[in-house]
Amino acid sequence: MTPPVENIEAVIFDFGGVVCFHPPEQLFDPIAQILDADPVEFRKAFWEHRIPYDAGLESQEYWATVADMLGRPWDPVLLPKLIEHEVNLWNRFDGQVLEFAAHLQALGYGTAILSNLPRPLGEKLRATPGLLDPFDHLTFSYEWNMVKPAPAIYQHAVEGLGVAPHQALFLDDKPENVEGARTAGLFAELYEEWGLFEEKIAPLYGLPLPGVARRQ
Repeated sequence: MTPPVENIEAVIFDFGGVVCFHPPEQLFDPIAQILDADPVEFRKAFWEHRIPYDAGLESQEYWATVADMLGRPWDPVLLPKLIEHEVNLWNRFDGQVLEFAAHLQALGYGTAILSNLPRPLGEKLRATPGLLDPFDHLTFSYEWNMVKPAPAIYQHAVEGLGVAPHQALFLDDKPENVEGARTAGLFAELYEEWGLFEEKIAPLYGLPLPGVARRQ
């Protein structure tokens, strides 16, 4: 489908892998040490129940499940430290994406984040001064007990921006979430890294990059 350049009024960003970089594997090692677990086995357990966690499962239940998968006794005293390390996995923000979102916002485009993420991370993001200012709307999965690629979560994002689905472009690093957005009626593209986006996707949709005015 050829993008209707004149109709794109909003850009919706995924968080992990778009607004922020994915954490390198070595950042998981200190968390594995808290549970006295093998790092490789820990990463497997960490991701195994991530979708229920993103959908609103409480931190205590999530981390108790991870410990159980690793064959480790669960001690609730460990929870604050585990959450602290977990949240810090996602603090390597992509300044170019944030600058782009702020630029779009200043030119009158709607901007949003639509992300699968758990409560501790979402609350930390909301509490970080200025971080989310470039975004007019936030759809965080844990707040609605649903995750991408469920159609309703995309609908929540476009309704929050006050645009029709076909007026929004969604960017995500996972193909299944991109396809979910397209099924819900949005335009959507796989985001890999800023250079490719700047070279190929932004021009395809007529999106002004920082330093370029909006097309009239």
